Amino acid sequence: MAPRSSASKILTGEEAATRFGRPRGGILVFTNGCFDLLHAGHVEVLETARGMGDWLIVGINSDSSVARLKGPGRPLVPEGDRARLVAALECVDAVVLFDEDTPLRLISSLLPDVLVKGGDYRRQEVVGREVVEGLGGRVEIVPLVPGRSTTLLLQRIWNVSGGGEL
Repeated sequence: MAPRSSASKILTGEEAATRFGRPRGGILVFTNGCFDLLHAGHVEVLETARGMGDWLIVGINSDSSVARLKGPGRPLVPEGDRARLVAALECVDAVVLFDEDTPLRLISSLLPDVLVKGGDYRRQEVVGREVVEGLGGRVEIVPLVPGRSTTLLLQRIWNVSGGGEL
């Protein structure tokens, strides 16, 4: 059997809610991020998240959302490419782009059972925590992989190009 196209895993919020929203029989896991310069730390969080349930939906900030959050010059990788790269990972069942600064509206639509963030967040800071916990779900914080981050990659690129400190 041929593998499913990564492009077919990129859904609108409405499509994801119809396919994966409640009521459902399994455990839906959700995480989100910018995923600008996909790296091994991202993959570790995503694979760990997928192990917590039956489906993993990944919310990805749109280009305009990333620019507002990260500043000028970001994202480096356009939203369509970022979505396609994350969707190509075997552990990811669907990807949804969102334009807001936070995924709260998407989380409120999907009503996941498990909400996952990387270890640079504290549980009480996780957007959507109240929604998920209010329905009996849980928030999980996955430890970061030391030395793996987009910021570190950008610093290395800048240094190699002779730019000095960012």
